[in-house]
Amino acid sequence: MILFNETVSIDNSVAAEWLQWMQETHIPEVMATTYFVKFQIAKVMEEEDTGGTTYAVQYFARHMDDLMEYHRDHDQNMQAKMQAKYAGQYAAFRTVLEVVE
Repeated sequence: MILFNETVSIDNSVAAEWLQWMQETHIPEVMATTYFVKFQIAKVMEEEDTGGTTYAVQYFARHMDDLMEYHRDHDQNMQAKMQAKYAGQYAAFRTVLEVVE
């Protein structure tokens, strides 16, 4: 199993709205691509003095090929939607991990 993790620090002024948008719109759109079998959202508990709240949004794919196809066919569009809605209000980085157990 492959875990695609996107860590997002979102400005506190829009954090609640962003989380709702992720849960009601963005994540359902990502999951509708059928490349992922499950997802989870985790809130980072350590507070940093960034003026933001940090979340790890994790998507689980069966195989690396699924993740690569998602990136090729959908990822740019999904990123553009978040950028259009929350430009300048977040910072993000991504990590791809192989689930060992």
